[in-house]
Amino acid sequence: MNTNQFGKKGWTPDRIEKLYGKTYVITGTTSGTGFEAAKILLSKGARVVMLNRNPKKAENTIATLKQELGNKIDATNIQMDLSKQASVKKAAEEVLKTVPKIDALICNAAIAQVPKQKLTEDGWESQMGTNYYGNWTLQALLFPLIEKSKGRIVTVGSMGYDMGIKTIKFDDLNWDKDYTPNDAYSQSKLAQIMSMYELQDRLKEAGETDVKAYACHPGSSRTNLINTSGSFMMKLIFNLMKLSPLTQSAEKGAYPQLMCATEPNLDQSGFYGPTGRSNWVGPVGAHKIEPHAKDKAVAKRLWELSEKETGIKWNI
Repeated sequence: MNTNQFGKKGWTPDRIEKLYGKTYVITGTTSGTGFEAAKILLSKGARVVMLNRNPKKAENTIATLKQELGNKIDATNIQMDLSKQASVKKAAEEVLKTVPKIDALICNAAIAQVPKQKLTEDGWESQMGTNYYGNWTLQALLFPLIEKSKGRIVTVGSMGYDMGIKTIKFDDLNWDKDYTPNDAYSQSKLAQIMSMYELQDRLKEAGETDVKAYACHPGSSRTNLINTSGSFMMKLIFNLMKLSPLTQSAEKGAYPQLMCATEPNLDQSGFYGPTGRSNWVGPVGAHKIEPHAKDKAVAKRLWELSEKETGIKWNI
């Protein structure tokens, strides 16, 4: 077990300085870890731009945050459905028009454990289409502004990257054969994490040292993720798990993404999350990542495929 660079308690938000003048763009803030991350950033004086699918829920979220933190907070929402490329492009355009800088883009939103194979309107398996291609396009389109701001891209992955088939199923990306909710989810999360390490390599090659890219995960947090898309059985298991010591609060689940968004001089090659039992709970810091997540040949192939599938190239 490696020692935690942030001491025995691990990384906590006490380390965040005041964030006046800083701007964070976060996806999926109406509940769970995204809500908690937004709340902590706002409490430190940051401006937070939220990207959420449901404008009504987003409005309620902002009202709740104002009740808790006071009316002076700078929180706005831009409507975006991560599962639809047209919606992601439209939201990115609005961000570029209305937001002068991005200190960090935090890609927190995801769907999980979709019970039956379902395709997005763009023709991708829903978890891959939302969790991976949705983020791919958002990150690529906002990259010029992140670059100008010398900002960061933070991808919230999952320990699911180490389950399922542990690689990308290039010959059947949509799981027309052998679909299982877990395998498809795991692949989408592996793809998300992989693309961060591949991005780091590409930035390095281009001599772009001003933009940092990070991969993290929330551990096993008590959130609504499974409740929104999982099957009845998964929900049952997960809701029982929520009562066990193998889970932690959504607030704690937000620590890894907050650390990756704000901690100065954080090593990009790390994988960040809880360092306790099975990396589900415990002090937050860097921990082991399995070699298949940094498989260069697979990552390169995935990157090239993503450019072709989305029709979007990163301007690195």
